[in-house]
Amino acid sequence: MMKILNQFTLLSAWIAVASTPTLAHHSGQFFTDETVTLTGVVKEMQLTNPHSWLEMMVPNVDGEVVQWSIEMSTPIQLFRAGWTRATVKPGDKVTVVVHPMRDGRPGAAYVSIALPDGSTLSQRFTANPP
Repeated sequence: MMKILNQFTLLSAWIAVASTPTLAHHSGQFFTDETVTLTGVVKEMQLTNPHSWLEMMVPNVDGEVVQWSIEMSTPIQLFRAGWTRATVKPGDKVTVVVHPMRDGRPGAAYVSIALPDGSTLSQRFTANPP
């Protein structure tokens, strides 16, 4: 019994240590309690694993156009939330709600998007995607 308990304790400690880099990778990078709304033009949509990326050109307060890199979930999660490969294309004007990066760089984590046709999609799966 003691041997099984020691093995369980060792396994639990190993799992905790092994998962720390994964948790650190996804925490602290973005202000998850803040959102910013960006309106701009799609430069590129990258449906890749482990994260998809939306590259947007967004004018700042001075009128200068800045490229924003928006981290998204995996393609399959986006597809389940109603995305297709044709949801956005270069040149589309969209409005995106994001969690901004803590270091102030023009990057963010995706929350939702308003598409040119007026429909919206979010990170979460909906029972009736558009």
